[in-house]
Amino acid sequence: MNGLLEGKKILVMGVANKRSIAWGCAQVMAQQGATLIFTYQNERMKKSLSKLVNDDERLIECDVAADENIEKAFTEVQRRFGKIDGIVHAIAYADRNELQGDVMKTTREGYNLAQDISAYSLIAVARYGQKILNHPGSIVTLTYMGSVRAIPNYNAMGIAKAALESAVRYLARDMGKDNIRVNAISAGAMKTLAVTGVADHSALLAESERRTVDQHSVTLEEIGGVCAFLMSDLATGVVGDVIYADKGVHLI
Repeated sequence: MNGLLEGKKILVMGVANKRSIAWGCAQVMAQQGATLIFTYQNERMKKSLSKLVNDDERLIECDVAADENIEKAFTEVQRRFGKIDGIVHAIAYADRNELQGDVMKTTREGYNLAQDISAYSLIAVARYGQKILNHPGSIVTLTYMGSVRAIPNYNAMGIAKAALESAVRYLARDMGKDNIRVNAISAGAMKTLAVTGVADHSALLAESERRTVDQHSVTLEEIGGVCAFLMSDLATGVVGDVIYADKGVHLI
């Protein structure tokens, strides 16, 4: 029996290691039949990604801090693979100093950096992605409940995630005419490289697990299942939405 994503080619941006939510999404999409292409930021990140993906043809350098890098990477994706069917945007960054204490301590430089990499990059990815996506196509980004709740120490990243979710709605409106869907997954807190940058992250993880409906944290596979659905043709009616995959943490 064919999988949900049989015949689809999907670009995954943001895999750092095997604990990355992006990697969890990639694993489930591969199980559902997708051909996956991956981007990496620099040579150091490529070494880490190469341990998971033993095929240089499917690895393409892309630092989203500059538009020309995104354009060059997407041109290379199309050269190697032709048109693609989806993009997973799992990219976010804030300096550790901005992820502790009171939000009033946020620096202008730190705020701008978090917004640029964590929120604006989705707009840039969508702009260049529009040229290489099939119709229908799907773009999925990753967010967190800190966008709508004042999570301790999340600070500048929470504000950036709020901007990211707003960008999802505007992009969904504007790309809909091309039959390209844009959505976000609000994933539950779990031990990833990203969360370790948040001060006192162990307490955050413990509290998040306590607030799940069954006292068990969401898994990479469960988040990946939502991503696979959003990439599939079963989700053509889901547009501009934020879907929670956190085992009910957001309910309380």
